[in-house]
Amino acid sequence: MDPDALSAAVLAVVAPIAEARRAGSSAGLTATDLPLERPKNRDHGDWASNAALKLAKSVGANPRELATEIAAGLEQVEGIASVEVAGPGFINIRLEAAAAGALAKVIVDAGAAFGSNDSQRGNTINVEFVSANPTGPLHIGHTRWAALGDSMARLLLASGATVAREFYINDAGAQMERFGRSVLAAAKGEDAPEDGYVGAYIDELARRVVAADPGLFDLDADAQLERARDLAYDFQLGEIQASLEKFNVHFDVWFSERTLHDRGSDDRPSLVDEAVDRLRAQGHVFDDEGAVWVRTTDFGDDKDRVIRRANGVYTYFAADAAYYLNKGDRGYAHKIYLLGADHHGYVHRLRALAGAAGDDPDADVEVLIGQLVSVNGARLSKRAGNIIEMDDLREWLGTDALRYSLGRYPADSPLTLDPELLRKRTNDNPVFYVQYAHARTHNVARNAEASGVDRSEFAPELLDHETESALLGALQEFPRTVAFAAEVREPHRVARYLEELAGLYHKWYDSCRVIPLGDAPVEAVHRTRLWLNDATGQVLRNGLDLLGVSAPERM
Repeated sequence: MDPDALSAAVLAVVAPIAEARRAGSSAGLTATDLPLERPKNRDHGDWASNAALKLAKSVGANPRELATEIAAGLEQVEGIASVEVAGPGFINIRLEAAAAGALAKVIVDAGAAFGSNDSQRGNTINVEFVSANPTGPLHIGHTRWAALGDSMARLLLASGATVAREFYINDAGAQMERFGRSVLAAAKGEDAPEDGYVGAYIDELARRVVAADPGLFDLDADAQLERARDLAYDFQLGEIQASLEKFNVHFDVWFSERTLHDRGSDDRPSLVDEAVDRLRAQGHVFDDEGAVWVRTTDFGDDKDRVIRRANGVYTYFAADAAYYLNKGDRGYAHKIYLLGADHHGYVHRLRALAGAAGDDPDADVEVLIGQLVSVNGARLSKRAGNIIEMDDLREWLGTDALRYSLGRYPADSPLTLDPELLRKRTNDNPVFYVQYAHARTHNVARNAEASGVDRSEFAPELLDHETESALLGALQEFPRTVAFAAEVREPHRVARYLEELAGLYHKWYDSCRVIPLGDAPVEAVHRTRLWLNDATGQVLRNGLDLLGVSAPERM
């Protein structure tokens, strides 16, 4: 019996009791109104419900008396071994071994699909993250946003949402001109511009630009700058894309900021032009002293925003508005922005944009601000000089260690990683601890096959050891953990769950044998335990995949 089936059983018992005590009191009551929890003390049973405490006032009953009545009804439900009332009205439920153990086969049969749920079905979500300027390598901050954003998208997909991972390429504006002048100066052997980009990576890009276009210096000055800028941009963007793929992060959409300003060969209105007209149609645009403003204070912004200056030049806010509207035009009703610690000002701005566009700021836009991350002893990039590069970190610590460690903490908490710990092959290293548990499940399966233990028999009632009860209880929680982590946008909940599951598996491994001792015959309990072993491996594998981390079969 899984948590959903048990919740349905509780509802089936509670609803008529509530109806009988006070007519109509059960109207609209659903299983989600009667949540189940895993008791911290396993002596209290497999599940606990506070249904009586929650409903007592509405039905005019004493909580403990109501709990006693509910308990009597639950004791008649097939698969429930016993029910006890504790304290002022808590209901502790213990499942029969067969009902609890049946989950092992369910998991094995479901395979990679176990943990998937429908909690986000019907939601179309655009998750934008990293979105670095294509003027240099990705750094340590981008590394954290890449890990968190990708894991968040994986959780939403596993929970039934339609999701696009999107990278906004900041390839318009003054920084691109500085970038082009910097590369061109390096190509000519000249000093970098005073406000330009410096580092060995600029020299590398310059060499690649000259190799790609040997006739570069035959062009006039303006054409040289444009050609150097565009070639270097393509090369640098390619490096960014390659760095992310090596980090196991895939983007569905690479959106160029230039697209927002493009007027085409027929000089049609750009998306930015159209954005101003669309916001004006919503009634939140006004003109003052020749400039065009959006009255964002109507939606909680600290000040109204200029969208087009008196000289006709658009502000950055105009591009933000056009981009927001474009996401909606592409069918994404909900937009998640994962931004760096220096972007707090964007929270009110983007919420105000949603309101000005006629959307619901509370439902249609979400801005998550990530905090800084550092690594003890990390060296600055030899190429860029003033940053810690993603590629250097990945080569030093490994993709798995980085992705797991960055996904293990909430985005809004500052984080310092310990490289010595992350490189250890001991249980002190959380990613090793979880991966080793997965590898151990495969080792058990290999040894079982060699000893003649297979899954030809399944007798879940035999999974009655206390460590089996605890392990099965944790396995039951995986779908709910995935759904909740998706709902609150917190991948770290999956990592912490996996560590708990790994610990319970190791305890079970020490207490229950899958392979008979000595010459003892293979029995039903051994075959059934193999199902439980393989089910645990499957859940560990599924959870690691949600974090973008590999699940090795040997370690």
